[in-house]
Amino acid sequence: MAEQKWVYSFGDGKAEGAASMRNLLGGKGANLAEMSNLGLPVPPGFTITTKVCTAFYANDRQYPAELASQVEVALAAVGQSVGASFGDARNPLLVSVRSGARASMPGMMDTVLNLGLNDTTVEGLALRSGDKRFAYDSYRRFIQMYSDVVLGVDHHNFEEILEYYKEEHEFNLDTELTAEDWLRVIALYKERIEEELGKPFPQDVNEQLWGAIGAVFGSWRNARAETYRRLHNIPEGWGTAVNVQAMVFGNMGETSATGVAFTRNPSTGEHAIYGEFLVNAQGEDVVAGIRTPQSLTKKARLEASDRKPSMEEAMPEVFAQLTAVFDRLEKHYRDMQDVEFTVQNGKLWMLQTRSGKRTARAALKIAIDMAREGLIDEKTAVTRVDPAALDQLLHPTLDPDAERDIIATGLPASPGAASGEVVFSSDEAASARAEGRRVILVRIETSPEDIHGMHSAVAILTTRGGMTSHAAVVARGMGRPCVSGVGSIRIDYKAEQFTVMGVTVKKGDIITVDGSTGHVIRGEVPMLQPELSGDFATLMGWADTYRRMKVRTNAETPVDAMTARKFGAEGIGLCRTEHMFFDETRIVAVRQMILADDEKGRRAPLQKILPMQRDDFRQLFVIMKGLPVTIRLLDPPLHEFLPKTPEEIAQVSETTGMPADRLARRVQELHEFNPMLGHRGCRLGITYPEIYEMQARAIFEAAIEAANETGEAVIPEVMIPLVAMKGEFDLLKEKIVAVAGAVEKEKGASLEYQIGTMIELPRAALMAREIAKSAEFFSFGTNDLTQTTYGISRDDAASFMNDYMAKKLISQDPFVSLDPDGVGELVSIAAERGREARPGIKLGICGEHGGDPASIAFCEGVGLNYVSCSPYRVPIARLAAAQAALAVAANAGHD
Repeated sequence: MAEQKWVYSFGDGKAEGAASMRNLLGGKGANLAEMSNLGLPVPPGFTITTKVCTAFYANDRQYPAELASQVEVALAAVGQSVGASFGDARNPLLVSVRSGARASMPGMMDTVLNLGLNDTTVEGLALRSGDKRFAYDSYRRFIQMYSDVVLGVDHHNFEEILEYYKEEHEFNLDTELTAEDWLRVIALYKERIEEELGKPFPQDVNEQLWGAIGAVFGSWRNARAETYRRLHNIPEGWGTAVNVQAMVFGNMGETSATGVAFTRNPSTGEHAIYGEFLVNAQGEDVVAGIRTPQSLTKKARLEASDRKPSMEEAMPEVFAQLTAVFDRLEKHYRDMQDVEFTVQNGKLWMLQTRSGKRTARAALKIAIDMAREGLIDEKTAVTRVDPAALDQLLHPTLDPDAERDIIATGLPASPGAASGEVVFSSDEAASARAEGRRVILVRIETSPEDIHGMHSAVAILTTRGGMTSHAAVVARGMGRPCVSGVGSIRIDYKAEQFTVMGVTVKKGDIITVDGSTGHVIRGEVPMLQPELSGDFATLMGWADTYRRMKVRTNAETPVDAMTARKFGAEGIGLCRTEHMFFDETRIVAVRQMILADDEKGRRAPLQKILPMQRDDFRQLFVIMKGLPVTIRLLDPPLHEFLPKTPEEIAQVSETTGMPADRLARRVQELHEFNPMLGHRGCRLGITYPEIYEMQARAIFEAAIEAANETGEAVIPEVMIPLVAMKGEFDLLKEKIVAVAGAVEKEKGASLEYQIGTMIELPRAALMAREIAKSAEFFSFGTNDLTQTTYGISRDDAASFMNDYMAKKLISQDPFVSLDPDGVGELVSIAAERGREARPGIKLGICGEHGGDPASIAFCEGVGLNYVSCSPYRVPIARLAAAQAALAVAANAGHD
């Protein structure tokens, strides 16, 4: 049997892999191979595949038998390519060891640079480079990184030693230290390692290599990587690859540099190079935000009022090569690229390229611009924007005319604005969010351990780091506003406060962060509604071209209905009439109706409610101008309308004139142990038919009034909730039809309407064939269908659902994203059986899942006619529905 291939080499203008092998080589490895095949200057190296990671975890952290020999052969080839040898005392090959998962996970997993250095090879490096200072600088970096990543000696140990040494010798910058200084620092580092571990720093280069490889595979399951995967729905089974690559050095003096760049602006989408570089530094210096980097372009430098020269000015030849590479990469990948590069003694080397993370606004602009530039077509542009990220564009920004008490300015690292209470730790941010508080996470710098706090905060503020620092990249990916590098702020973690320009801000104080300008503002600033024209309107237009399903909204109020129309809703898919009953002006009449002892006593207050309900519906019909409006008849348990405490009972007694003791008795009579599975929905209509009769009358009279007002025909869809059997539906349908007939007679008008039901119980889904003989449409109430299928209360699930996800029993909360296997199977069955009995039956979904992109993709697969969601999620649903239709069409083309 042929030996399995675990290692793929790249470099020297050729590679064993390609971009299409992303699943096997990970994103980084696949793109390094692709850049090598394109003939770009890529330091040679090799990729250990994701299959090794899978095997590593499946076999109790043991590697496949053939791996060691394949790594040895590949490493020798890298050495031959660069004219050096791994572990050679005189001419050592040094390598970087980096992770590279299928999906980009910036900063989540471990990296080791300068591997292959020890007390002997460092002398060889000094001799070969002719620069002793550079050699020892590289060695101290390696010791620091390897000890932290592989040996578990925290990096703060080394930072402490270095800071103390610099203070003692009156140095400000690392670059001021000489070779002799670094030698002394290295000795101090080694002492600390031996103190911490009880054994010296490893000198065997092979031990170093396998330690680093093991650490990268091990980091696939570290806490921050697991959190990131959970937030971004990345399966654990994908694993990570490991990339081992010959080192190139950006820290070899003034003709060397390192940088990170985007081929377009990841915040705005502007077609301009966006990035930073550092002279005489290594890549980690830029990303970690240890030194403040310089602009790549002269334009960016001038905009930032920076005196330090840009790369365009300091290294014009290399800059010209870099821009040519950017242009080539964009044309090749047909997407904005996020690139890492190093310049060693004036020569450019490409270390990484990947599709760049971007804000929603940038994604929108880049997609539209690239389509207009002819790089991609309209369909591709529609698939390029994450529907969920549109949320960033649909919410308010700072009112430009509002007063602002600006206390500091930093780098505008991730756009958008937010106000909230100041907190200084990620754990605090997470617990505050659980309590429903809006907080802003303020840190000196964020590290990957802060991922949960960043997710919980409404915005992030850091005092260190550039536009490509960890905080900036992660915040942009999450859609959180972020201001970074606010050097004027001094944070005192112990006192839980920060000071700036004589102002002290304590934990719990409110600040506003504007990630578009970099401003930090004291107090709360008023916000403005979003603009939905320009690129947004263009993309939505394209999405509507390729979308099959209609998108409606869930709305009961004129404000919600108008907001949804503005966002492009094509009707109302769910009007929850009970929400209209809670209004202060009508709750008294509702209570009188519920507390009445007989039908006659109930009809009198219902007559008071009728004109109010009629006007509610008339307003919705007028706003929707002939678009479909589905009105769900009263659904909740009656007890929700009743007073609960003795004080409330006394108050209601006063307003209704009913004695308090009789009121208390009636409240007791209506008490239910499990109201969600009790006397609600159609069961109310069967016990108290006069309620549904009143609502039906209000609907039909409003339809006639609205049609006269707008000149548009109104075809209301009357929805009977919580039906479990056809008999329930038939009994209530008969009464609704009778009311319609009576209204037609009284008004001398003819009505067109539909009567359908909500499928929200497993029995209804299974009996759909029978129910569809009478029901003209189905709307899947997937919130209740999920509750009744799982036997879990949505309101209580939050307390244990996270445990289920942590223990990998489920990958997603079924109340957030539709469970395709169980609940989805019931939806499929109901749709199929419904169509058998009534071909062409209208099918929709109106739970919260109607605004969730993954659930919308499922609905497209089942062939539903529409989804309905809350007003602010309408654009998200429009784009998701288009992407789902394009995906189905693409899959059909492959079959």
